[in-house]
Amino acid sequence: MLGALLIALSVLVTTGTAVAPDWVPPAAMLLVLLVAVVVLRRVAMIALAVAMIVETLVVGLTGWTPELTPGVLAVQAVGLVASLLFVRSRERLGLQGAPSQLMLVDLRDRIAAHGRIPPLPPGWRVESLVRSAYGDGFSGDFVVAARGADGPVLEIVVVDVSGKGQQAGVRSLLLSGAFGGLLGAMPPPAFLPAANAYLLDQRWDEGFATAVHLAVHLETGEYWVSNAGHPPAVQLHAGSGRLELVHGTGGPVLGVVPDPVFGAFQGRLDPGDTLMLYTDGLVESPKRDLDLGIDRLMGTFDRLVATATGGAQEVLDQLDAGEGDDRALVLVQRL
Repeated sequence: MLGALLIALSVLVTTGTAVAPDWVPPAAMLLVLLVAVVVLRRVAMIALAVAMIVETLVVGLTGWTPELTPGVLAVQAVGLVASLLFVRSRERLGLQGAPSQLMLVDLRDRIAAHGRIPPLPPGWRVESLVRSAYGDGFSGDFVVAARGADGPVLEIVVVDVSGKGQQAGVRSLLLSGAFGGLLGAMPPPAFLPAANAYLLDQRWDEGFATAVHLAVHLETGEYWVSNAGHPPAVQLHAGSGRLELVHGTGGPVLGVVPDPVFGAFQGRLDPGDTLMLYTDGLVESPKRDLDLGIDRLMGTFDRLVATATGGAQEVLDQLDAGEGDDRALVLVQRL
């Protein structure tokens, strides 16, 4: 039906260019193509293309309108070919017509939903922010959080998938769902080995990822953090104002080595303390050493969070790490 309506519209536009060229220029046909690209599937798009070619030939042979110059014909031909190629590529991906755009929005929202922080008891606050490279809708960095049956243990995983932006969006979607199912379903020491095994099973060409896994007991403040090739967490000790890098022994990146061993660091968050988890997009730069980037992040963290003048949003804004990489930041605060 949509295809038939657009074919009829193209006939009206063609007739209008002949009858009232001052009101209906030949460029109006590009508007028909624009609408068609959004709503039509490939078969209907091909039918519209054939109709437009026939209409152009009829107008050209009969000489109805002098407005149909070689330049106008060239622009319409390029627009028609580009539209056909776009609809063809979209259908090859299994995305057809306008509803496909809604599906992509739903996928993006599902990634964000996996990182939604569950309700916390009084005395705790968690801020989580993810920004994709160049403002893309999909990011290679994501956060997953869980608190099984509102129990005393909150678990958070910050993951950096190989690639960035839309290139890593599909892998991020798959991994965030899988990691969300694993998180809280097993003891914390078993999570990273299980995540590593899952990644190996996918057999992706670029299937590695870095991750940091945090489990914090919301009654005692004791926490357990394990690292898989990820930048170290940072703890702010409110009592002394000291910043501590939470290194631990760590382990290799996920998806490369079978049966790796991941070490753990055990610590405690006292009232007023804050633990910061982040991805390398905040600290890594071609022009700057990684350690210098971490020092700069710690300085910004100390200036804003330690003085209670800002949170995760302000840290990201002040840091100005650039738009060339995905960035994720999580602040876990015991009030």
